Amino acid sequence: MNDVVIRGARPYGEGEPVDLVIADGVIVRIDPAGSAAPERETGNADSTETTVIDAGGQVLLPGFVDLHTHLREPGREDTETIATGSAAAALGGFTAVFAMANTDPVADNAVVVEHVWRLGQAAGLVDVHPVGAVTVGLAGKRLAELGTMATSVAGVRVFSDDGHCVADPLIMRRALEYSTALDVVVAQHAEEPRLTVGAQAHEGERAARLGYPGWPASAEESIVARDCLLALHAEARLHICHVSTTGTADVLGWAKARGTRVSAEVTPHHLLLTDERLATYDPVNKVNPPLRTGSDAERLRAALAEGIIDCVATDHAPHAVQDKDCEWAAAKPGMLGLQTALSIVTETMVRPGLLDWRGVARVMSERPAEIAGLPDQGRPIAVGEPANLTLVDPDTEWTVHGAELASIAENTPYEGMRLPGVVSATLLRGRITSREGKIVNMLDGTS
Repeated sequence: MNDVVIRGARPYGEGEPVDLVIADGVIVRIDPAGSAAPERETGNADSTETTVIDAGGQVLLPGFVDLHTHLREPGREDTETIATGSAAAALGGFTAVFAMANTDPVADNAVVVEHVWRLGQAAGLVDVHPVGAVTVGLAGKRLAELGTMATSVAGVRVFSDDGHCVADPLIMRRALEYSTALDVVVAQHAEEPRLTVGAQAHEGERAARLGYPGWPASAEESIVARDCLLALHAEARLHICHVSTTGTADVLGWAKARGTRVSAEVTPHHLLLTDERLATYDPVNKVNPPLRTGSDAERLRAALAEGIIDCVATDHAPHAVQDKDCEWAAAKPGMLGLQTALSIVTETMVRPGLLDWRGVARVMSERPAEIAGLPDQGRPIAVGEPANLTLVDPDTEWTVHGAELASIAENTPYEGMRLPGVVSATLLRGRITSREGKIVNMLDGTS
């Protein structure tokens, strides 16, 4: 078992640098900088090597947890695999990700979710938690095998038809009622489908001028309001995926004030990008829900800082070239997000002073782990805690190039952008999974 010493790190970006000693996957000592020695000397029978990471005053955070990742396997391994998506996640500072159910076959039964879980275990770079479908085939007609998936070896804790809304209120009510008995979370893709038929962009002046059929904000907000009421009466836990409008933030604030057990996520791209980008007609900017207005983005940033929106989730959505390099209406919605998430949060939340680094830990580590019920993720940086850690250089900038990212796909909306914040190292239970922009220790040996 390798020991790791991280020298000169600043937990949460606060105070003086310290040295952390990690052994057997746990933080065993935190000492003043320059004073730490390995817990076990190299060459002892139970220790083959001690690895030293010189942090140089960089920020140390709990490993990030992504509640919303599309890893595409099984079915679309031409765009992403669990191994390549895990690599992108580790390079982005994540130690746990939740793989959405809209695969082929759909993850609506124990066989598929266990397959996804085992592939994640084999890669070994992040904890891959499969999300189970709420309804069979994502069709919205009949509940999937929620109990079987929850009690499977994969231990599914989050259920979602993401990519599709559970539009039938009776089906959604039943799912919420079942979820209370199973102690799981139902995550809703909030989109009233009858309001978005043919929709291509945020409904407003810009879409009208460019000739895009409009996607009204009320399509999202009406479902969020409905489901908050259903969850309140069922005393169930509801999670709202990819919040994108001012109205949704307002509804969430109202629902939380009434005691509703609702949580919500916002994507990095909805924090930064707006519908101004649609003027290029470049389908790399097509996403579901669509990019909204500048005032919406401003409200989302404020709501995240205030805790009305609980966390950041990437909605990492890789697509093949032919599915993006085409006319807008035919293009599939979605953007890469795992390796750029920290940088976008740094740009939109840290640099303007909306969040400090402890706040970043809250929205990217602690709250998502709490929402999903992960006992060993999002934990404090303290002696005795699991060493799921991310080391961040907040001052270094990097230029995004899709071809250089770990994902098979290249559909990043940040192509050519210079962004702040670099992940220097990621540790999963004390094992270094990424360091200085390179993957290390992938268990299945792929690259």
